[in-house]
Amino acid sequence: MNTRLQVEHPVTEMITGVDLVEEMIRVAYGEKLRLAQADVKLKGWAVESRIYAEDPTRKFLPSTGRLVTYRPPVEGPYGTAIVRNDTGVFEGGEISIYYDPMIAKLVTWAPTRLEAIETQARALDAFAIDGIRHNILFLATMMGQERWRSGQLSTGYIAEEFPNGFALAAPTGPAAQRMAAVAFAIDHVQNMRKRAISDQMEGWRAVSFEADRVVTLGATRFEGHVSGALDAITINFGDGAAVSVSSGWRSGRPVWQGLVDGVPVAMQVRAVQNGVTLAHAGAYAEARVYTRREAELAAMMPAKAVADTSKTLLCPMPGLVKAIAVTAGQEVKAGEMLCIVEAMKMENVLRAERDVTVSKLNAKEGDSLAVDAVIMEFV
Repeated sequence: MNTRLQVEHPVTEMITGVDLVEEMIRVAYGEKLRLAQADVKLKGWAVESRIYAEDPTRKFLPSTGRLVTYRPPVEGPYGTAIVRNDTGVFEGGEISIYYDPMIAKLVTWAPTRLEAIETQARALDAFAIDGIRHNILFLATMMGQERWRSGQLSTGYIAEEFPNGFALAAPTGPAAQRMAAVAFAIDHVQNMRKRAISDQMEGWRAVSFEADRVVTLGATRFEGHVSGALDAITINFGDGAAVSVSSGWRSGRPVWQGLVDGVPVAMQVRAVQNGVTLAHAGAYAEARVYTRREAELAAMMPAKAVADTSKTLLCPMPGLVKAIAVTAGQEVKAGEMLCIVEAMKMENVLRAERDVTVSKLNAKEGDSLAVDAVIMEFV
């Protein structure tokens, strides 16, 4: 049988209604194939995303570790569309350095190609994974690209669309407003929960169910007035726009799902100081929620300096050091091999990016290293 058909059988099954694995098992058992080519009818469109334990921001290098969180979207019908998730992993399981880094195949079906893509995008937004790096945001970014949506594809797609590599995108336009609205709503829900705590000190109880708040998404600032109950919150933005938000989300859940102005929306949510991180539609941002005075003070805080790693070689992925090609004190020219790190059945050769002198070796052959572990230092 064609290898591609075996690997991508979920897509074929979704548009034909034929369980290919069952048919292969029956044939292997000696039974006659139960259908002819004329019996195979195509219906609708299917899109498959391979969820991988890899880091797209580091040229798709594999990632290993424990699946601290693994919450795929609910399978089944979504209106006229269908979501299916084929996987063999579980929450608490380990992604090791010894096997292929694929976690799941997320497949969506719909009557039209665009509907299948839109359903795939929402399903990716609702797919929560923690503990390892993964490619969900990269896949969600693709779902929003016009070239992908129009089907103008080639084997050079990634190199052509991301010539400088993939980087997490800051939210813009409608997506930014949706993310800001959800950040306002999450803060409002958490504050209402705090108001319900019993035996609060007199004079300190927060009783107002309305509040003026400021949300920052990176460098973008949104001012808003928040009001309403848990399942019906209204945000009046400073520019005059009013957005309604409705959700059954509660604190601690890794995925926020609900309606923003009546449209179904899903976002990844992780708690940080004074807010949450949000991932939605391929965009990522730290959403800080402040009172107006807190926002004024936060704007005065100095930016944190980025650490200088130009004089170190960091392990780009969790892996095993197979070879060290240099010694302390050795002068190395740009492009020369420094070491080999093995991870997930692949040997990765790490080379010098410029002329350097090795001052110290921090690892030896046979060591198992975590991502960003210092392998050697330079002068």
